[in-house]
Amino acid sequence: METAVIQFLKSFCKADDGAVTVDWVVLTAAVVGMAFLSYVELQNNTDQVLTSTGEALLTAQDYLE
Repeated sequence: METAVIQFLKSFCKADDGAVTVDWVVLTAAVVGMAFLSYVELQNNTDQVLTSTGEALLTAQDYLE
């Protein structure tokens, strides 16, 4: 009985079928995280550009009147 358990543990430790799945999960999580961070950064920069453009247009409108 003990040798069967030891054999099972040895074969279980040598099996690498799940390692590929774990790699894909980690890589997918990294890609999703990077996409989220990129979206947040682009949103912040876009808001700053829109605010600056709006202020510039209001300033130009004051000179046109």
